[in-house]
Amino acid sequence: MSFPTRDTPSRLRPCIVGVGETAYARRGGHNEHSEFELCLQAIRHAARDAGIAPHQIDGYASFGFERHEPVMVQAALAAPELRFSSLVWGGGGGGCSASVMLAAQAVATGQCQFAVAYRSICQGQYERYGEYRARPMWGSYVAPFGLMSPGMMMALVYRRYLEESGANADHLADLAVTIRANAQRNPRAVMHGRPMTHADYFAARMVADPFRLFDCCLETDGACAVIVTSAELAEKLSGPAVPILGAAQASGPRWTLGPMGSHNMPIENYATINSREVARALYAQTGLTPGDIDVAQIYDAFTGLIPMALEDYGFCRRAETAAFIQSGGVGPNGRLPVNTSGGLLSEAYLHGLNLVIEGVRQMRGQSSAQVENAKHCLVTSGGGGGHKSALILGRAR
Repeated sequence: MSFPTRDTPSRLRPCIVGVGETAYARRGGHNEHSEFELCLQAIRHAARDAGIAPHQIDGYASFGFERHEPVMVQAALAAPELRFSSLVWGGGGGGCSASVMLAAQAVATGQCQFAVAYRSICQGQYERYGEYRARPMWGSYVAPFGLMSPGMMMALVYRRYLEESGANADHLADLAVTIRANAQRNPRAVMHGRPMTHADYFAARMVADPFRLFDCCLETDGACAVIVTSAELAEKLSGPAVPILGAAQASGPRWTLGPMGSHNMPIENYATINSREVARALYAQTGLTPGDIDVAQIYDAFTGLIPMALEDYGFCRRAETAAFIQSGGVGPNGRLPVNTSGGLLSEAYLHGLNLVIEGVRQMRGQSSAQVENAKHCLVTSGGGGGHKSALILGRAR
């Protein structure tokens, strides 16, 4: 998608006007409400934040394995019209930013006025995403070889990364500790009030070498939602509107399901997160470069995804990445503060939509770990699957 510029009529320029979320809880911590109730709660919070009534929403988008179909959500919100609905095919967390992209396309082309991208997960009521589960295609090629969980699947990729980069895994500890420290500033984070030291990190059990326990994301229950509309309609609302400057989804050649399903990626791109094509599209759309990005919300189902993302999106060269992290480059005062709410490792795991919400807060100047004078925020989606997507958000107007 070629996104509009400032010269494009405001009716065609998409922006985010509302974000909403439930309380986040550890897996099994939301038994008092159904997953569907949590979904509706997040959407209503987003509508309130946008300054609209929930029944004004007439477009719906989601991704991955969302269980709650738009017609059911529409009925529960008493919305008179459903003018647009779409689900990003597969992708899991890789489709998160793409769902916001679909919402943006829908409002920019006049398909609807207010589109919501939403995600609800209750792992305590349904399945755990961190364990092996039999599915057609996904995992069927790798389980016979002992890769029974996402952690095992991604550990194999990162072991290759370490061999190619010449680094050891010490920088993973720096990432885990830095992101946990960000969560201490965020009262919404599941790990708020539970600081972590390097000693705590290294004392934790090994899950799949080189990943220890705190290299792996949380298993949480909750829901969140993002409301998109045109700049024209946003001007009639009282709250801040965050422009979507760029959005893209892509996959590289022969990646198919990636490490989460096949492990037959091209060897030259094996130790990556398959996001070079997404990055090229984003920078081409916006005219921005990696040097223009002030803060990033990077999909961190595992710490090891972050170094590979820093390279795919052009922030570091392979031989430089570990040193960049260990020198504080991704910390609060670093060149590129990363996952300022605590991310999937320490805030919550909602397949990444909470990263979009934190990106919006940064661009509004409302983050609990606000980056001063930040003008551009990168949000990336996806780790182990073949499908990837990303957004660049601009400062609120």
